[in-house]
Amino acid sequence: MKRYLDYFWPLLGLVAVVMSVQLLYEKLKSEAAKDQATRALLATSDLWSSIKIIAGVIGAKLAAIPPHAYGLAFISTLAAYAALAWYDRIALIHLRKQAGISFLYVATCSFVTYALSHNIGASVFSGGMVRLRAYTAKGLTATEVAVLVALCSFTFAFGTILLMGVVLLLEPHILEPLSSLSRHFAVNPIAARMIGVAMIAFCMLYTLGAWLKLRPLRIGEFRLVYPGMPIVIRQYLAAPLELMGAAGIIYFALPWESNPGPHIVLGAFLLSFSAGLLSQVPGGVGVMEAVFLAIMPQVPASAVFAALLVWRLFYLLLPLALAIPVIVLFERSQLGKNTRGLKPPPGSH
Repeated sequence: MKRYLDYFWPLLGLVAVVMSVQLLYEKLKSEAAKDQATRALLATSDLWSSIKIIAGVIGAKLAAIPPHAYGLAFISTLAAYAALAWYDRIALIHLRKQAGISFLYVATCSFVTYALSHNIGASVFSGGMVRLRAYTAKGLTATEVAVLVALCSFTFAFGTILLMGVVLLLEPHILEPLSSLSRHFAVNPIAARMIGVAMIAFCMLYTLGAWLKLRPLRIGEFRLVYPGMPIVIRQYLAAPLELMGAAGIIYFALPWESNPGPHIVLGAFLLSFSAGLLSQVPGGVGVMEAVFLAIMPQVPASAVFAALLVWRLFYLLLPLALAIPVIVLFERSQLGKNTRGLKPPPGSH
């Protein structure tokens, strides 16, 4: 059985590569096909012609954005992915498993994890599989990897709750335009501020638990340790950095003359990205556009689509394209180790 498993994981990695390449093409094609004339051309074109059409459409949309905006968006992307790597490092420190695992290894694992999970969806499953493969190779057990995945997910949720609470305190009117999408968003400014206070209070209670050093929760043989203050302080830094970095890509790609400001863009991003994750729509396609257009009616729709396209290119598609060869190289190295392990020692018969 172990021999079969040694070959199963590389095969699973190859399937992930094929799926990722196909997903990359389909996402780019769907972005280009939003124009009716282009959609008609794509419907009658072969693969190579479709690739050229897609490249032309995307180039025209992105040419209107100034170079300095791309530079700032790229810096924001680096900040976001550095913070995501910090998520993993924080979880390893909590598990006391950081020794012997370099930050470069953690950053690479985190990068591939989020490049796949952000695009494929089902982030806990897809991200968990990558982390299970990478961290068990460094000596972690499956249970420890599960705790790591859970803590990383909680760090993201913690940052979302914290920043959304701040946004609702500063911009309580942000939910009102969303009533056009759903009546559940028909929240008046006073109620919005109360929700913001409740969100920040939750973060304070979580911090209080760390300060009081609450005892571990035992479920049979399983022991869940409450994070200590050093971990919580790191979460206060890493989670907002990641979310503000991701939202910053959109903020810098929007036209300056109609830009609604960082608080509005951050709030729209938190609402739309969280909705996309909950709906398990890969890349939040359709969900993000609807939320941004509702919250920012003063921004031309074409500019909103262009900014979200930049976000998808920088935050989703380019990381996905870079992650594919990383998966191939890792699985090739693991397959080589497994193959060497199966060879009989010299001189044996």
